Amino acid sequence: MILPGSTVRVTNPDDTFYRFKGLVQRVTDGRAAVLFEGGNWDKIITFNLSELEESK
Repeated sequence: MILPGSTVRVTNPDDTFYRFKGLVQRVTDGRAAVLFEGGNWDKIITFNLSELEESK
């Protein structure tokens, strides 16, 4: 189950962030806002829950 605070991986091969791991910030209406951090940038992107899988 994907909840805020979960680490997830993007599973949609057509997406620019395919296979990136991020931290879920919020979940609303079947969508999740995911925070990606890397180097000198941070970005929050919204995905459908079907495009994400929980990562360990």
